[in-house]
Amino acid sequence: MSSHPSRREFLSTSLSAGLALPVLGATSAMALETHSGPQSAKPAAPVKLDYRTLGRTGLKVTTVGMGCMITSDPSVITRAADLGINYFDTARGYSHGNNERMVGSALGARRKQVIISTKSHAPNKEELQKHLETSLRELNTDYIDIWYLHARNSPDEVPDDQIEVQLKAKKEGKVRFIGVSTHGGQQQLLPWMVKKGVFDVVLAAYNFTMDTSMDQAVEAAAKSGMGVVAMKVMAGGSHRLKPGDPNLKRLTQEGAMLAALKWVIKKPGISTTIPSITDMDQLDENLTAMSNPLTASDEKILTAHLDAIRPLYCRMCSKCDGACQKGLPVADVLRFLTYADGYGQFALGRERFLELSAQHQTIRCGDCSACTVNCPHGVHVSDRMARAQELFA
Repeated sequence: MSSHPSRREFLSTSLSAGLALPVLGATSAMALETHSGPQSAKPAAPVKLDYRTLGRTGLKVTTVGMGCMITSDPSVITRAADLGINYFDTARGYSHGNNERMVGSALGARRKQVIISTKSHAPNKEELQKHLETSLRELNTDYIDIWYLHARNSPDEVPDDQIEVQLKAKKEGKVRFIGVSTHGGQQQLLPWMVKKGVFDVVLAAYNFTMDTSMDQAVEAAAKSGMGVVAMKVMAGGSHRLKPGDPNLKRLTQEGAMLAALKWVIKKPGISTTIPSITDMDQLDENLTAMSNPLTASDEKILTAHLDAIRPLYCRMCSKCDGACQKGLPVADVLRFLTYADGYGQFALGRERFLELSAQHQTIRCGDCSACTVNCPHGVHVSDRMARAQELFA
């Protein structure tokens, strides 16, 4: 963890009771700002922790949770728990399994006070069962609070035999609640999950770039009793572009990431969110979203930010599915590019790209005389795909 001359260090005393018995409107410990040179400190404004009930699970979750996918510093996870965040999300495949191990180690002493979710992208029921046992071992726990089938974007990708594995694990007490995570196709998948009636929670990509049909799908899922957890809440996280990146100038909308988080929290159908948090500064900023409601100024910032990212950011609406003449999974490749361009996680983006079929890895969009994919939201698809191929292939 790198040092920073103005980084605030929060006290964690008196929080354990608040974690054990969450109360709506609870307040975290007073923050202290430490300066370089002779130590001095001044109190900062206390952080208000807001909770909502995660659907029929009855779990009380902070409206800001923590997505641990790209977290490499376990002290950030520990401090988030000390400050009162009680929902932490990981997955079997993150960092080749090392992410679960880190999360389990960071939260071990607080296991009874936090809610841990993990996910499996297993292709069949046998692998799914193996993933469960491995996740329990790596997380160093006897149970998983929420276990998701990961990255399923249509009902066809949620086979009955895998649901049976989930239900069996729930009956055995290895899993408390089950769900599905989805990056795209939510408008189709969420109604199907409601009708299926066996799922407790859905983890869905949801942010300010999406149209009203997604709002309606989220509201309907919440009204059915399903808990709704939002991911991809910052629409690509483009504030993480590095100096010198050609896209940086157009994407520097001051306050856009915090405004995006507040936009999602404002939605009553959302129980919690899992923004990626990699350092203490991000943690501090995200915590303020719980005590500072969305304002008219925030909405103006988001409008400007949307205009800036329009040619770059895939909204995962699934309207381009099957449109590429070479059969490329366009939305997936653009999501991999977001990991690199938006989150600064080149290795993760390339890892996902190399999971494509060998044939798809060799395709170059520059070889096509014209692109058959026409994004209704204005993404420059051929340019973005070519960038992904240049970076990752």
